[in-house]
Amino acid sequence: MSKTLFDKVWDTHVVRKIEGGPDVLFIDRHLIHEVTSPVAFLGLKSRGIKVLYPERTFATADHNTPTINQHLPVADPLSANQLKALESNSNEYGISHWGLGHQKNGIVHVVGPEYGITQPGATIVCGDSHTSTHGAFGAIAFGIGTSEVEMVLSTQCIMQPKPKKMRINVNGKLGLGVTPKDVALFIISQLSTSGATGYFVEYAGDVFENMTMEGRMTVCNLSIEMGARGGMIAPDETTINYVKGREFSPKGEAWDRALAYYKTLKTDPDAVFDKELTFDGSSIEPMITYGTNPGMGMGISHEIPDAEHAEGGAATYAKSLGYMGFSEGDSMIGKKVDFVFVGSCTNGRIEDFRAFTSIVKGRHKADGVTVWLVPGSHIVESQIKEEGLLDILTEAGFTLRQPGCSACLAMNDDKIPAGKYAVSTSNRNFEGRQGPGSRTMLASPLVAAAAAVTGMVTDPRTLIEELV
Repeated sequence: MSKTLFDKVWDTHVVRKIEGGPDVLFIDRHLIHEVTSPVAFLGLKSRGIKVLYPERTFATADHNTPTINQHLPVADPLSANQLKALESNSNEYGISHWGLGHQKNGIVHVVGPEYGITQPGATIVCGDSHTSTHGAFGAIAFGIGTSEVEMVLSTQCIMQPKPKKMRINVNGKLGLGVTPKDVALFIISQLSTSGATGYFVEYAGDVFENMTMEGRMTVCNLSIEMGARGGMIAPDETTINYVKGREFSPKGEAWDRALAYYKTLKTDPDAVFDKELTFDGSSIEPMITYGTNPGMGMGISHEIPDAEHAEGGAATYAKSLGYMGFSEGDSMIGKKVDFVFVGSCTNGRIEDFRAFTSIVKGRHKADGVTVWLVPGSHIVESQIKEEGLLDILTEAGFTLRQPGCSACLAMNDDKIPAGKYAVSTSNRNFEGRQGPGSRTMLASPLVAAAAAVTGMVTDPRTLIEELV
C-alpha cells in the first residue's frame, strides 16, 4: 500500500498498537532541558526506576540561562536551582549534559542538528513544543509534557494517537526580501492558529526543495503555531550533505546503511493525504504580525484587516488590537519599535545573522532602540566572529550576546518591558510572552534589521533596493 513520508517513519517505530487507543511509539532521540525535566526525574526517583537508554537522551541548558556574563553564578534562585537539577540528574543517570560553560551548550533545537543528533527517519521528542524543528530532516519530532518526559526516560517509548496527514505545497519563486520565516508566517496567516490541529504536516514543493536546511528548520519550527502536531520535509541531497560527518551522525558502514534508508524517505506518488493545500510562493511578501497570536500576520505593505476577516470573533479581535495599541486599517509601516530581538530556536542560526548583517552593513543602529542579538549556540557564535559579521555589527553599533533562548520567552533576564514594542524573530507573540505587558511583532531577520536601523517597522525591500 502506498504511504506518505509520515506513515513510513511512524509505522516503523510502532512497538505495539492498542485497539481503539494510542500507538506505543519507540523514540530514537530524547532532548531535555532544565525546565520540563526536573519533575520527570523526581518521578523516576520516587518509583526507583532507572533511565532505560541514557545514551539516547541529551541534555542542554537554554530556557533559563542568562545571555551575558555566563561565567558568573546565575542570580535568579529558581533558574539556578533548575540548572543545577539538570546537571545533577544528568550526572546521576549517565546522560550527556551540556550546561553553561560547555562548548556544546545552546538552544536545544539548534545544537541537536549541529551535532548530528537529529537524523532523517528518526523519532525525536523533547519537553518543548518547538521540537517540530527537527522535522526539517524528515524526522517525526514533536513536543511532550512532563509526565511523557518521564515515560520516555523510563521506557524509551511514548503512547500517542496517530495524527491525520496534511500536505502543504508551496511552489514558485520567492520575491525580494522573502525568507523562510515569511513563508511560515504566511501559511499560518492563511490557516489560522488552529487550522492544522490534529494533523502532522508534510511541506512540499519548489520553495521548500530550494531552501537550505536552516530555512527548513525555521518552517518546521513554526508548524506548532498553526496547531499541527509537527511538520516534516522529505530528506534530499541538501539534507544528506548537512548530516554527513557530524559528531553523532553514522560513520563508515553504518553511514552507508543509513544513507540507503534516507533515500527511501519520501511520499509515494499515489499516497493520499487527509488534507492538501497549495500556495503560490511568488505571492508572499515580507510578513509581520499585528496581534497576539502568530496567525494574526500580514504582508508588511498591507493594512491591518477588519474584524470580519479575523479568527476568534470581533470581541477577541478588539481585545488583541487593544493590547497592541493598534486599530483596524492601520499600516504597520512606520510603527515605533523599542526593542529588536534576533535569536531563538526559530531564527538563531548563522543564516539569520548573515541576513541581519546584510541590511545593517554600512548603516547604524537607530537611537532609542535596544537590540539583542543572541546566537543559538557557540558554533553560531564562532561563525559570526569567523565570518567577519561581528566586525560589521560592532561598527554599526550592535553587540553580540551569548547563546540561550533569551527574549523568546520571559523565563530569563531578557524581558521586554511593559508597553514596549519589540520586533522579534522568535515564534510567539502571545500577551506577556516576552515579558508582562510586552508587545511583540513577529518577523524575519531582514524585517528585524530594517527596524533596528530605522527605529520603526520598515519594509526591508526598500533598504535592499538601496544597497543594490
